[in-house]
Amino acid sequence: MGAMSVRPDTEAAAQQGADHAPHRAGFACFVGRPNAGKSTLTNALVGRKVAITSNRPQTTRHTVRGIVHREDAQLVLVDTPGLHKPRTLLGERLNDVVRTTWAEVDVIGFCLPADQKLGPGDRFIAKELAGIRKTPKIAIVTKTDLVDSKQLAEQLLAVSRLAEELGFEWAEIVPVSAVKDNQVGLLADLIAPLLPESPPLYPEGDLTDEPEMVMVAELIREAALEGVRDELPHSIAVVVEEMLPRKGRPADRPLLDIHANVYIERPSQKGIIIGPKGRRLKEVGTKSRKHIEALLGTPVFLDLHVKVAKDWQRDPKQLRKLGF
Repeated sequence: MGAMSVRPDTEAAAQQGADHAPHRAGFACFVGRPNAGKSTLTNALVGRKVAITSNRPQTTRHTVRGIVHREDAQLVLVDTPGLHKPRTLLGERLNDVVRTTWAEVDVIGFCLPADQKLGPGDRFIAKELAGIRKTPKIAIVTKTDLVDSKQLAEQLLAVSRLAEELGFEWAEIVPVSAVKDNQVGLLADLIAPLLPESPPLYPEGDLTDEPEMVMVAELIREAALEGVRDELPHSIAVVVEEMLPRKGRPADRPLLDIHANVYIERPSQKGIIIGPKGRRLKEVGTKSRKHIEALLGTPVFLDLHVKVAKDWQRDPKQLRKLGF
């Protein structure tokens, strides 16, 4: 659309023009090496827990979209898995998902933690980004609550130099703390004008378009990962087999039955997940049930089983069955 010129004598028309600033809508994705704060930032922007956050790297497997509704714009956040050097078939698939996503979004936000010096992993991603010419790229320096102003200034400078060295320019460089809700609103203000003119892509009430079963599986997986020894993060997959309203319940007291399987790769891992006398699995159930009830807004009966799917990360057939 061309710019509209307004003559000073048509004040009413000018006012009308101001009321109808074009609405924008589009997709943005946050990239960054594992554990750079992408999911936490998504949740802070959306204002509700949609992407799973975990303090261990590489827990996001699905492209979970959080949706930020504003008067002037609708921002759909696509949360890609962390890009990394692949070691397994699953790793390669995750990297393909990342590149495909980058090619389809309107804005890319590159998350770089304020408390960690730029490393080879960041360079690896920045190089990939340099190759994506058209899409505006915002550098987001995350976790600013963990550093003092001197350290932050040094990091902002290093981030600015990184783009220079690779021959591209950041559309913006923004320091944020998602945990302290510092500058998160500003980030949304900066992303909005970079989106194409468009009516809203999703209805007002939607916060994510990820199917509920997938989100439920992610919440169970997040709870199962908590406090587990380091050998397990990639070895857990959760599949929700069914979600059915319990028959014969009064309308004002519904209950949703959810049957889910937690898959691990080796029988020896079963004990870690289940815990002594089944205590750990019970905790996982209690914790994830609270989050699921908050997400779905209805009481839930959660039935969890642990199963072994031998070496599922390396087996294409099992990967497909588990949704990758």
